[in-house]
Amino acid sequence: MPVDIVTEIIIERPIARVASYAADPDNAPRWYVNIKRVEWKTTPPLQTGSQIAFIAEFLGRRLAYTYRVNAFEPMRRLVMATAEGPFPMETTYEWESVANNGTRMRLRNRGTATGFSLILAPFMAWSIRRANRNDLRRLKEILERDSKP
Repeated sequence: MPVDIVTEIIIERPIARVASYAADPDNAPRWYVNIKRVEWKTTPPLQTGSQIAFIAEFLGRRLAYTYRVNAFEPMRRLVMATAEGPFPMETTYEWESVANNGTRMRLRNRGTATGFSLILAPFMAWSIRRANRNDLRRLKEILERDSKP
């Protein structure tokens, strides 16, 4: 069963600030509620081919997974994917400049449930959508609270 969730938000900060902060895996635990730890599997900086391991808690379970960066265009787009586990996922960030020096950030998660997770797919889609909204709100709060433009 495919899951494809797109969430977006306007952040009142320049695209360079939003994209550089959001694309830095070391910042993920600050704005992703479920991500608890990040570990680089390849040497920084972020680039196509980079691998980053994440430890997360989702739906009451501890998850460990490694994303591979499939595409990275600074200040435009980041695409990461994992083929591990019962729910392989692709995550895409896109940034677009908007009026008043703001940035539209789009977060997309898509994947296909397999095995036992097929039963949970509809609930997982709802949970991912809810988490994405909360995460983007948290990112907005962090960046807009920061006094640096």
